[in-house]
Amino acid sequence: MTDTTNPAERVRVVSWADHLEFATAAKLLSGLDFLRAMARGDVPSAPMMDLVGLRLISAAPGETVFRLTPAEYHYNPMWTVHGGLYATMLDSAAACAVHTTLPAGSGFSTLDLSVRYLKAIRAETGPITATGRVVHSGRQVVLADARLEDAAGTLLATATANCFVRRAPDAAKVTKEAITTIE
Repeated sequence: MTDTTNPAERVRVVSWADHLEFATAAKLLSGLDFLRAMARGDVPSAPMMDLVGLRLISAAPGETVFRLTPAEYHYNPMWTVHGGLYATMLDSAAACAVHTTLPAGSGFSTLDLSVRYLKAIRAETGPITATGRVVHSGRQVVLADARLEDAAGTLLATATANCFVRRAPDAAKVTKEAITTIE
């Protein structure tokens, strides 16, 4: 019998929580409370975060911080971290900063994301942090920016994002029953 396994092959197993629990919490809590609960581990993270290894570190009004330790499975054919991972981290930080400003029952979507890549990232870069902040909050469109830095504070990339927000009809009156009708 011939051994057909490749000793150089690496394996990564990804698991995630039931999306229903995540989605329900997102509807019932204000954006800030939801993200703080996620950072504490009281609410499961989004499946995409589990897929790439992204962790929400903190959430404050108008600001979020995410962290990731790059690994080989993030690499592109040039043997550096794929630009899509930069964009994922920057979009998460900027858009979730917007989410911290929204009342329960509200929603948002990124309209556009402009990324500026400044420095290559590799596994030996070590932990990288994306910090997002709200720059301007309009009634329907909120502008946020994000910075991606290594542990020494070296700027690796920046981004700006416009998010479309759909605010709950009357945040003060949102109840569990009313939220189930908001789609």
